Amino acid sequence: MNKFKHVYLPLIQKDVDSLRVGDMVLINGRIVTGRDRIHNFLFHKRPSKEQLPANLEGSILYHCGPVIKKTDGQYRIMAGGPTTSIRLEMYEYKIIINYGLRGIMGKGGMGEKTLEAMKKAGCVYFHAIGGAAVYLAEKVRCVADVWKLEEFGPTEAMWVLDVENFPAVVTMDCHGKSLHKDVAKESEKTFRRLVFIN
Repeated sequence: MNKFKHVYLPLIQKDVDSLRVGDMVLINGRIVTGRDRIHNFLFHKRPSKEQLPANLEGSILYHCGPVIKKTDGQYRIMAGGPTTSIRLEMYEYKIIINYGLRGIMGKGGMGEKTLEAMKKAGCVYFHAIGGAAVYLAEKVRCVADVWKLEEFGPTEAMWVLDVENFPAVVTMDCHGKSLHKDVAKESEKTFRRLVFIN
């Protein structure tokens, strides 16, 4: 039976080096969310550390557009599942390098540019559970802050979340391994074999 590794943020190089494709982890600490508009803004505008709502160095950028409810002046996440990561491929490599991220989290994995940036910067990709948005929201202890809410709206804003035992699987590591790449290769082999047979 596989055991979960406990991951505590902020991550340092030693932590990232120890993570391998296939590791099941429980994430603890402060993460931030970001979808298309946040990625576009970070990529093109290059805000300073002082302008950001949290220190991204050693943190995880979660591809998520949470469902938020505000009660008595406090934000609460009602659903917080991952969104598809590959559509952010055009931005991610530069964001990893520029902001010192040690983790990217979403679903479906990412491409070669991101994998190369992960090797260079010391960063991993965490695959979060799809179809479990309410369960994952329960792993958020609190919403610490929000950035660009009025400008981008609740789904596209950057939410700063304190998480506890947030489950994920490492599917791309800083050693150049990508489970998504391996699966794609095997799928192509099977497809070619089936086409040839038929």
